[in-house]
Amino acid sequence: MATYAYHCADCGPFEVRRPIGTAGPAEPCAACGAPAPRRYTPPLLARTPAAEGRARQAQEAAAHEPQVVRHVPAARSRPAPPPDPRWAGLPRP
Repeated sequence: MATYAYHCADCGPFEVRRPIGTAGPAEPCAACGAPAPRRYTPPLLARTPAAEGRARQAQEAAAHEPQVVRHVPAARSRPAPPPDPRWAGLPRP
């Protein structure tokens, strides 16, 4: 079922639920019975999550303006050894 919007000149806007594709160009107003023309509205779309939007923007930008790397990124520092003294005797890579 889809919701279709109509606008009566005297009573104002109202909505009618009909199966998809069966709405007519005009619908009688429920309050006064006058024919009300159909109003076309944009579909209700879900918002894109922020992280996904940033990823899509970066992908689109990279397609036309790829980022140029001028130097090798610095190596990550190793995490500090655990404070447990029993681990100190284990071999390290």
